[in-house]
Amino acid sequence: MEPAKVLTIGGSDSGGAAGVQADIKTITLLGGYAMSVLTAVTAQNSVTVAAVEFLAPEFVIRQLDVVLEDYGAAAIKTGFIGRADLIERLAERLAEWGGPLVVDPVLVNHRGESMFPPEVTAAYRAKLLPLATLVTPNRAEAAVLTGRSAHTLPELADQAQQLHELGARAVLLKAGHFGDEQVDLYFAGQTVQEMRAPHLETSNTHGSGDTLSAAIATGLGQGLTLPGAIERAQQLTRAALLAAREWKLGAGHGPLGHMSGVLYSGGMARSRGSRKS
Repeated sequence: MEPAKVLTIGGSDSGGAAGVQADIKTITLLGGYAMSVLTAVTAQNSVTVAAVEFLAPEFVIRQLDVVLEDYGAAAIKTGFIGRADLIERLAERLAEWGGPLVVDPVLVNHRGESMFPPEVTAAYRAKLLPLATLVTPNRAEAAVLTGRSAHTLPELADQAQQLHELGARAVLLKAGHFGDEQVDLYFAGQTVQEMRAPHLETSNTHGSGDTLSAAIATGLGQGLTLPGAIERAQQLTRAALLAAREWKLGAGHGPLGHMSGVLYSGGMARSRGSRKS
């Protein structure tokens, strides 16, 4: 049986923790065939992003066209894009393609500060979110996309509904740490569901959002339902976080233990999740 072909569109992390590197690890571990379109190349480690070189939009689109015209894709996820003109051009191609799309809106740095001018946010809102099967912002990204901050779960639930109104078929808002729990909010047009797990204390979190969104895209490409793909992705991400909890690979926020996470979880990553009937 051939693997599901899953394409990630995003930036390269020279430290190997996040971006397309995290995506490729995740897709491969879940049994998919990973393909990539690079939007930027970064010089970074666990402490800092020292430099970013954006690739020419024409070259990014060329990568996408060449991959899709031969391999195709069962699902696509977007990560670091960073330019309004590129978002608009990618949206045109992705609309023509028309398959399951997971949008991870990389808009803020690790301090929660916006990295890009307002036109980038506007392009996400107008062009990319309406195409998304699922959008996966964290709390800071949701604030940028909605134009307002939120501090309580009811306020964050309102944000999830607002993002849904922008056109995304479903929203998984990573609400963060509340008490001794980690909370995600899921909204697909009816009621907001709270997804809770015990809070995990670790400094090795770099690439966790990429891992989650890539795992969801892989699940969709493999025929899982959206809730099933999310459940499996959350379990895999948590297992990878637990596996790397004591690692000291660098001086700052380190990577997840992708392979160790699968071993830790006893093969859970490949087996869990409901399939479409």
